[in-house]
Amino acid sequence: MAINSDFTQKVVVQTNDIDWMPSPASGVSRKYLDRVGEEVARATSIVRYEPNSSFDAHSHDGGEEILVLDGVFSDEDGDYPAGTYIRNPPNSSHSPKSMAGCTLFVKLRQFHPSDDAIIRIDTKSAPWYPGLVPGLSVMPLHNFDGVGTALVHWAPNTVFNPHVHPGGEEIFVLKGVFHDEHGSYSEGSWIRSPRYSKHAPFTKSEGALIYVKTGHLDYQLT
Repeated sequence: MAINSDFTQKVVVQTNDIDWMPSPASGVSRKYLDRVGEEVARATSIVRYEPNSSFDAHSHDGGEEILVLDGVFSDEDGDYPAGTYIRNPPNSSHSPKSMAGCTLFVKLRQFHPSDDAIIRIDTKSAPWYPGLVPGLSVMPLHNFDGVGTALVHWAPNTVFNPHVHPGGEEIFVLKGVFHDEHGSYSEGSWIRSPRYSKHAPFTKSEGALIYVKTGHLDYQLT
């Protein structure tokens, strides 16, 4: 399976407008954003667990990254409510489930082999730090070998400097509307920009909250 698999191209997906696809587990469905491979794949997806659904125990040879968008996600190590950021390192395993139901943003098989940290962050209570321009606040989630992941809060009418991302950039709009000179991206938009892409982002009256990953497209893509 190859979905948005040309990582040299910019991709914009409004996830609210695409269909849910069934997974091998009853009650678990997915929206594919990018994918290289079949059931075992380098993949970025929105994943939905219906109440009282579960997935069989499995391992992630290339790691797994999760942001809980709503509901409560669980495995044998704990319960993770909306706003929890999770990193399960390469070769970790678990038996995921959800009693209440949940929706997740999930990235699979995109870790450096030496990136072995287990991370659990409650983004509802973790600290924010001032950004590089007034109106910008940043919550760092993870950094390793030139790859950075963060939540970024944009106050209304914030303007950032034009800049280049040598290792690419990925954005998922969690709230509000994010803008740049190329377009406007409402809540639920996913944008993957290739290596050495550049833009001049800003917000208007709505402001925005976004998930951002940079540097990861330097890695081997399959």
